[in-house]
Order: sequence, then C-alpha cells, then structure tokens
Amino acid sequence: MSHETAPLISIIVAVFNGVKTLQQCIDSVAMQTYPNKELIIIDGGSNDGTVDLLKTNQEQIRYWISEPDLGIYNAWNKGLTQAQGEWICFLGADDFFWDLKVLERISTQLGKLPASTHIAYGQIMLISTDGENLYSVGEPWQKIKERFKQVMCINHQGVMHRRGLFEQYGKFDESFHITGDYELLLRELKTSDAFFIPDIIIVAMRQGGLSSKPANTLLTMRELRRAQRMHGLPLPGWIWLMAMARVYIRLLLWNLIGEQATRKLIDFGRRMTGRPSYWTKT
Repeated sequence: MSHETAPLISIIVAVFNGVKTLQQCIDSVAMQTYPNKELIIIDGGSNDGTVDLLKTNQEQIRYWISEPDLGIYNAWNKGLTQAQGEWICFLGADDFFWDLKVLERISTQLGKLPASTHIAYGQIMLISTDGENLYSVGEPWQKIKERFKQVMCINHQGVMHRRGLFEQYGKFDESFHITGDYELLLRELKTSDAFFIPDIIIVAMRQGGLSSKPANTLLTMRELRRAQRMHGLPLPGWIWLMAMARVYIRLLLWNLIGEQATRKLIDFGRRMTGRPSYWTKT
C-alpha cells in the first residue's frame, strides 16, 4: 500500500494529570513505521506538568489543547472535531501502541474492508500497575456477537472507527460516565458486524482506570443496561445478570473481609479455573 493510498489514521488521546505515562503514549505513536497518521491530544486542564510535556512534544502532535472538560467523552468529542482521518482510534494517557509496526500492519487490513464496515478491532494487552504484562484479550466477532448485546466484550482501545460511523450516528453521548464507548458501538453493532483483525495486539492498556475501580463497577453495569434499553433491548440477558451477580458478590466480600483479602480470593478462584491472576496485580 503506497503512502498516497494508505488511509489517514487519527489517534485521539484524552488526558488529565497524566505526566507519568503520557510520554510513552506519545512515543508509541510518533515512532510508528506507518507514516499516514496524526496525533490529537485533549488535556482537561492538567496542573502536574502535562502541559509542559505537550509543549515539549508539540512537533509530534498535530493538535492539542488544555482546558477544563466534562469528562473523557467530552474530551474525545473535542478531538473528533479536529480529526481528519478515515479511521479514528481513542486512547488514554495510560495506553500505548504495542509495537512500532501496529499501524502499518492494521492499515493493510483496513484498506481491504468494504465501506459498509465501520468498526474493526484487534487484541489488547492488559498491563499491571507496575508494568507487568498480564494477558491479552480480544476474540473474533462471530464468537462474541451475541454476547456484545449484553456486556462490553470489545476493548475500546483496540478499536478502529471509520469516519462514516460518526457521520451516521454522531459523537459520544456525554451523559455516560464510563460506558459511552459501549453505547456508541452498540448504535452500529446491534444490527451490523464488526471486523476482527487477527493475530495482532494493537494496544497495551494499563489497569486502574475509571471503569476498573471497584466503586464504579455498579455504575458500569447500570450504564450498560441504560445503553441497551436505548437501543431496543428492554430486558437484561442472562450474561448481564450473571455479571451483575458477580459484581454484588465482589462488593459484599469487599465489605466483609476487606479489599486485599477479596482480591486474593478472587484470583485464587481464577487460578483454579485455569485463568491468570488479575485482581492482585491491579
């Protein structure tokens, strides 16, 4: 694929007081071997040195702004007004591209997709708070297609959105605090298909963000249901009900035996069922 025919990919990063991790995010974009890309960073008015970092890296950033915002979806919507790419992805300051050829490799796949395909995604690697690689997540669309209507089983950091998605459906709904990305994807995927890009990890995602905090798990589940009701799914499915039950059990244990003991107990159960530890590492 020549530079002239390669699609422009816009990377929109939302950050607030992210000076500790933002440089790695910027470097992972700037060092991509794929040339037809642009980086847009929307800062929420940081006071920890993030703005100085943005000024230092401004040659690598096509557009940046620092001003108070109304949350991550408001920030991403600001970025959308500046994005010029045919494909758009959204990152947080804690995220970074997994290797230097990610965009080069996925651009080949994106270039083959019909115009009617608005969403493509790959795997992401979960990273612990101390930088340890935990495990990769992301499954083929046909395997998760029905599950997606009940829970968020596509990691948004690994998603490429065609510009036409926003032209057809508009921007993120800023009334959501945690699952606005799910609601956006559900607009399209309740009736259409996504494309799974095989054999590639797109992004590394540090754990500890807004949606992974225990205090926010109930809000996450409630927002999932609100999004589903908005899109013609009035009754919860059994997958959502089971997930909600696990949330209540986890929060009950949190109150009875404490956070650390609960994390150890949950990870013991994960290991007993052949899954890697997660809760004691985040």
